[in-house]
Amino acid sequence: MTIWIAHHAGRALLPDDVEVKVFTGPDADLPGELSEVRFWVPPFLSGGDVVSLAGRMPNLDVIQLLSAGADAWAGKVPTSVRLCDARGVHDSSTAEWAVGAILASLRRFDEFARAQERREWSYRRFAPTDELAGKRVLIVGAGSIGRALAARLAPFEVEITYVARSARDGVHSIDELPSLLPVADIVVLLVPLTPATRGMIDAAFLAAMRDGALLVNAARGPVADTNALAKELSTGRITAAVDVTDPEPLPPDHPLWTVPGLLLTPHVAGSVRGLLPRAYRMVAAQVERWRSGQPLDNEVVDGY
Repeated sequence: MTIWIAHHAGRALLPDDVEVKVFTGPDADLPGELSEVRFWVPPFLSGGDVVSLAGRMPNLDVIQLLSAGADAWAGKVPTSVRLCDARGVHDSSTAEWAVGAILASLRRFDEFARAQERREWSYRRFAPTDELAGKRVLIVGAGSIGRALAARLAPFEVEITYVARSARDGVHSIDELPSLLPVADIVVLLVPLTPATRGMIDAAFLAAMRDGALLVNAARGPVADTNALAKELSTGRITAAVDVTDPEPLPPDHPLWTVPGLLLTPHVAGSVRGLLPRAYRMVAAQVERWRSGQPLDNEVVDGY
């Protein structure tokens, strides 16, 4: 059996008795015949050119993604292929990014960094800043990353409210957002990109947020209506921190670069040094389940 993976560093963590070949991305030569691939670990955050290869792999059984989201792949691979995401691999890194983005936004670290470049002692200009202690945090997306974020926010003495597709014990339904948004100080987006979540952060959603609230997008760019977000931020009524945009990369002349109250990072929440060891330990465990005929973990159903 032949497995294709995306990183040379992953070889050492996979079983010795399987053939492993490395395909690093669309600009790389194919390491073998497409017909030989049974289990495929595509490059992280792959686009259309890579996704389309799945339809040309006649013996492909499993696609194991390295991303927590499967939006680029769901519905675009043969129905005979089992598609699995990397749920759990990015919990710590994405939760860390969200905490960092919240603190940086509230304590205005971005403004102080710019003042440092100007050699400006900016105490009178920016102090006092806001603080995280005592804030009401609404986490939209009650999956593993949402739980990891809540655990990291707990020491900051915040009040956590969860929202998901449907209500369950301790979790509100997404239908309750109109009543929850006006009382939240911080709204964190951690939902997958699906037809139901695309554009859910629209003008009405933003208008329902309380004055001075902070929106944090660690989900996918198209979850938010970019034009509506830019328009709302331009008023100065709310602020935002985003790791994802629509489109990506963001063009140099895009209005998001210059709107006030926005902290923007280039989709780096999951790109940390510990990613590959965590990811390929997960891949190795999945390969063992696959070879022994056990049910696979994190199989994507209905886009999730």
